[in-house]
Amino acid sequence: MAVINYEPLDSSTDVTTTVTLLYEAIPLTGTIVSGTYSDENIKNFTHGMFQAVYDYPYLSSSANHIFDLAVGYSSNSTVSGSTSVTQESKKINMYNEFAQVLLGYTGSNNTVREFEKDLNLDNTGSIRNAFFVNFSRLITKDQIKKGSFSMTIGTGSWADPFRDAAGNAGVETLTDASASATGGTNNTIGGDYGLLYTTGSTVRGVVFYQAGIAILSTSSWDGVADFNSSSSPVYSYNTAQSLASASISGSCDALRHRIQNISFNNTTEINSTIYFCRVPHNKYNYSANPTYVSSSEIRVKSIASDTPISYITTIGLYSPNNELMAIAKLSEPLRKDPSNEITLRVRLDY
Repeated sequence: MAVINYEPLDSSTDVTTTVTLLYEAIPLTGTIVSGTYSDENIKNFTHGMFQAVYDYPYLSSSANHIFDLAVGYSSNSTVSGSTSVTQESKKINMYNEFAQVLLGYTGSNNTVREFEKDLNLDNTGSIRNAFFVNFSRLITKDQIKKGSFSMTIGTGSWADPFRDAAGNAGVETLTDASASATGGTNNTIGGDYGLLYTTGSTVRGVVFYQAGIAILSTSSWDGVADFNSSSSPVYSYNTAQSLASASISGSCDALRHRIQNISFNNTTEINSTIYFCRVPHNKYNYSANPTYVSSSEIRVKSIASDTPISYITTIGLYSPNNELMAIAKLSEPLRKDPSNEITLRVRLDY
């Protein structure tokens, strides 16, 4: 029986780890969001807490979940306690749930943080009335790439959301262009986040990269008289009235009606362990395969004085107890004889 020799790996010189980030561009056109399929790709639930958006009619087996929409406001908002309120407890609970998950608690009495419009979380300039866009893990992967998020929204009336009262283009593009992998962001319990600015450098929201959630301030539509409108039943609300009197799904419909485009790059993080398997010149020149010899003679030698030759086809990684843990196959056999040395690089991704 052939003797199997093991070549030990030195963890300090033969093993290293790397992290590779892969990016994919995700464009979401407004036609899909606003109801390309006569709203059959928009799913409302009996609980009425949020609305789900799909890229195809959601009953189709080909449908992919894109994101969820919800609306909420802080109990400290001027909208809180308004007359003719619809689903107020659900709207406040929705706001508090996102705030707790993304920002945590603050103060000795564990009060819920509000979404501040700055990078210091110092309780100034809070977003107390907000739309929540919760992107599916299917498209965000491990996180949204910092500095790549862009969302174009219409700031006009319901009838013509992408035009203002004078007939001019009424759109705002919200971006996190000031954010990057090396700066322009901050960190809280919900992960890294960056501010969403308009072209005029006005803060309109926040994007949480690892969570894949964008929070939009309702301030983009402060001057709109009919933010929310529908023919059945007939109602027309400004933004504050919509937050108070319209249902959550009704306000989500109004937001979708004004989304022109969303784009960002997602990120897939690949962690790797790399093993440098070194084959010295004086080892592994003989095969453990029993067919390597015939009648005690090496098959690949025609002259007795020739040097032995072997061909490396497979690498095995073993535990300290010599238990086979992983196998790597080479794309082609590598010739090995006493005149050469080989270093083979094996990478395990996870």
